[in-house]
Amino acid sequence: MTLDGKTIAILIAPRGTEEPEFAKPKAAVEQAGGNVVVVGLEAGEAQSVNHDLDPGATFAVDKAVRDVSADDFDGLVIPGGSVGADKLRGSQPVVDFVHAFFAAGKPVAAICHAPWTLVEADVVKGRTLTSFPTLQTDIRNAGGTWVDREVVVDQGLVTSRNPDDLPAFCAKLVEEFAEGRHAEQAVSA
Repeated sequence: MTLDGKTIAILIAPRGTEEPEFAKPKAAVEQAGGNVVVVGLEAGEAQSVNHDLDPGATFAVDKAVRDVSADDFDGLVIPGGSVGADKLRGSQPVVDFVHAFFAAGKPVAAICHAPWTLVEADVVKGRTLTSFPTLQTDIRNAGGTWVDREVVVDQGLVTSRNPDDLPAFCAKLVEEFAEGRHAEQAVSA
């Protein structure tokens, strides 16, 4: 699969995004020929974490979420990390940005705690997805069907449970981004 000519956004939260769940999907998109734009709450830098508590590497943030639109991208990656996911779902500009990808039928990949942002964006109703197990009640309460699988693809939405699932997650997100828009993905704006 090639992502030549495609631009993919990847979200990052300051001091909270799980490093491998950010770095490995980013590398997978780049290795497939895609252009990655790192989007954060603010432009500048954001420090990742490992196992939610240990400081990780610092990454450049290309654009603040308030300065971008889903129209600028072909797909979106939302990494996990419980602290980072909570920060992202608490930002209305992030929630609106995520919702806009679904309204446009563009592929989205979310791993671990990232589906919290999908719940907040009101895009899980009628979908089957996976996540870190502690989110299953939130997903069900939002109208989704939660399953315990390494990777789940539902109409352009790719989800996985944790860093152990990254090989399958990265392979599927590249595949879905290469396929492009999914008419069935669209939700009402």
